[in-house]
Amino acid sequence: MKISEKPLRNYPWYLRLLFWNQERKYGQVLKPSLLWARVPKLFLAVAILYGVLDRRRSPVDPILRSLVMVRVSQISWCRFCVDINASLLAQRAGSAEKLEVLEKWRDSELFSKREKAVLEYAEAITYPGQQVSDELIARLREFFDEDGIVELTGLVAFQNLSSKFNNALDVPSQGFCRLPSLPAN
Repeated sequence: MKISEKPLRNYPWYLRLLFWNQERKYGQVLKPSLLWARVPKLFLAVAILYGVLDRRRSPVDPILRSLVMVRVSQISWCRFCVDINASLLAQRAGSAEKLEVLEKWRDSELFSKREKAVLEYAEAITYPGQQVSDELIARLREFFDEDGIVELTGLVAFQNLSSKFNNALDVPSQGFCRLPSLPAN
């Protein structure tokens, strides 16, 4: 990592409670959290945003959220993000079947029309130089109301933020999921 972690005792007590919860949930404190938490208000803002996007009553179901997060992570070559999001996708989906073919989703029969529209949207937002067409928004409207599209857009934007943050600071994977090797930068 390009920025060092501080010892846990050097973080405010209220953040150490959140780290304790991560340790319970993941078996370890997440390295990006330790970096974001160097600026406590920033960490809290990011954590709240993630919590809103990953809530139970989201119009974007959990498997679809995970598909989006893994695909954006793959495009951004974020080792940590692919690691943790792939693990969550496999857990939510009950298998790694879609994960194994996600990079070639367009050619796969495993993905529904809804999933393909959402993945196309995530790619249009994430890849530089691409635009979101009116036709693509029209296809999304088959599956989401306007609030759902706004939330889906927020999810893609959040994952881009997270991936770019982690990539810039060279946050490594933490062993949640077996990863294919990534090319050297």
